[in-house]
Amino acid sequence: MNPTAGRNVLFVVMDTVRKDHLSVYGYDRPTTPGLEAFASEAAVYEGAVAQAPWTLPVHASLFTGLYPSQHGASQENPYLEGATTLAETLSDTHRTACYSSNAWITPYTHLTDGFDDQDNFFEVMPGEFLSGPIARAWKAMNDSPTLRRVADWMVSVGNRIHEYTASGEGADSKTPQVVDRSQEFIADAAADGEHWFQFVNLMDAHLPYHPPEEHREEFAPGVDSTTVCQNSKEYNSGARDIDDDEWDDIRGLYDAEIRHIDSELTRLFDWLQAEGHWEDTLVVVCADHGELFGEHGLYGHEFGIYDPLVNVPCMVKHPDLEPGRYDEQFELLDLYHTVLDHAGVDSAAGDGVDLDPSRSLLDDSHGDREQGEYAFVEYSRPVVELKQLEGKAVDAGITLDEESRFYSRMRAARRTDGKYIRNERIADEFYRVDEDPDESDDRRGEGDPVEREVEAALVDFEERVADEWDGDWSTDEGDGELDEMSDTAKERLQDLGYME
Repeated sequence: MNPTAGRNVLFVVMDTVRKDHLSVYGYDRPTTPGLEAFASEAAVYEGAVAQAPWTLPVHASLFTGLYPSQHGASQENPYLEGATTLAETLSDTHRTACYSSNAWITPYTHLTDGFDDQDNFFEVMPGEFLSGPIARAWKAMNDSPTLRRVADWMVSVGNRIHEYTASGEGADSKTPQVVDRSQEFIADAAADGEHWFQFVNLMDAHLPYHPPEEHREEFAPGVDSTTVCQNSKEYNSGARDIDDDEWDDIRGLYDAEIRHIDSELTRLFDWLQAEGHWEDTLVVVCADHGELFGEHGLYGHEFGIYDPLVNVPCMVKHPDLEPGRYDEQFELLDLYHTVLDHAGVDSAAGDGVDLDPSRSLLDDSHGDREQGEYAFVEYSRPVVELKQLEGKAVDAGITLDEESRFYSRMRAARRTDGKYIRNERIADEFYRVDEDPDESDDRRGEGDPVEREVEAALVDFEERVADEWDGDWSTDEGDGELDEMSDTAKERLQDLGYME
C-alpha cells in the first residue's frame, strides 16, 4: 500500500474541450476511448458550469473558490492577487506541482502562486522568463494607464509570434512532456512519503490545431491543417468566411487533438495504476471552457457565454463517489471545495470564500444546497481578443460596431431548465435550455415564468457577489510603479525594446 495514499490529488484540465465532442458523453466519433474506460469507475457529470468562457478567470475560480468578480482576474486586470490559492492552502500538507503550456497559467498572472514546482514548457518564453522581475514588470505595466498601452502592444507582438511559431506542423504538443514531468513529480513525492497535489492543463484542443499524424489521419484524413482557418478573429471580424466543408475539416482536426489528449491521459492513468498511486487518489478531469464552431456566428471562445462554452465535461474518481452518470447542475468552482475536502484541509479564512462544506462533490448533501439550483457565469470585456479582432477588421476594411457583443461584458444565471444572459451593450437573452439546448430561440420577454425566476436569481447574485458594471481596469494615474521595479526588470524590458 502506498504510504502517501488517501489524500493525493490529480487535477486535469483539458483546455478548450467541448463536452459534446467527447465519445464518453455520447459523441459519435471515438475521441475518448480512454475516458470511456475511466468512466467505469468515475462520476460523470452532465451539469458542470464554468464561471467564465476562458482560461484565466476559470482557473482563478478553481484555485480560490471565488467568482470572477470576487477574485478580479480578467483581461482588464490580467492577474490574480489578494486571494489565497489552492496550492498555498495545501502547502503545509502536500507537495504541489503545476505543469501546463497555457500562457495564462504562469507566474506573471500569479496563478502558479503556492506551487512547489511549475513549468509551462514554452520554447519562446520559458517559465523562468515569466517569473520574478518580468512578472513584477508586467504587473506594473498593466496597473498604469500610461504603460498599459505598452503592455497591450507586447501582447499584440506576442500573439503575432504565437501565430507564426504555431502556424505549422512543427508546433509540437507539449502534452507528452507534461505527462512525463507529472510522473517524475509524483514518483519523487511518493518516494519521500509526501502527499501530493498535481495540477495539469493540456492545451492540444486550443487553436491552432496541428494534431499528430496518426490522429489526424483517423479524424481528418487528407486535411492540411495549414490551409484551414486557424484564426478565429478573421472569421469573427467578418474578414473571412468559412463554408460547411471547411467547418467539417476544422472539427476533424479538433477531434484529432482531443484524441491525442485522451491517449496521453490513458498513459498517465495506466502508469498511476501500475505504480500503486491510483486507488485512493482523487482524480478530477474537466474542461475550463469549450469552443464555438460557427454557432451564434462565432468561432473560438470569445464574445459569448453560450452552453458549448460553459457547460463543460467533468469526471471525478473518488472512493466515496459511486460511478455513474449524474444530471445535477453545479458550478466548476465546487471542485475547489472538493479537493480540500478530500485533502482534509480547511480553506483559508478571510478570502471571501463560501465555506459551505456542501459545495464539495464528496458531501452527501451537495445536490441539495439552497443555492445549488443556479450556476453563474461572468465575462469581462475581452481586451486582448478585441485588439486582435479590431486589427483583422482594419486590415479587411471593416468597421466594427461598438454597440455589439464584441465590446460587451456579460453575465448569466443558469439552471437546468432556463438561462438568462445579461449583456452590457446588446439586448439580454433568455433560453429554455431544457427545450432548446442549442440556444437557438431567444424567448426573452415572452412571459415565461422560468425567465422571471432565473433573471431574479441573477439580480440576487449581482447584489450578493458581483461588482458594478462600470469599473475601469486603469487603476492608477501615474508611472510610479517603475520606481518600485528592480534594475534587472528595467534592463530586461530595455533589452526587449519595451522601455527607453
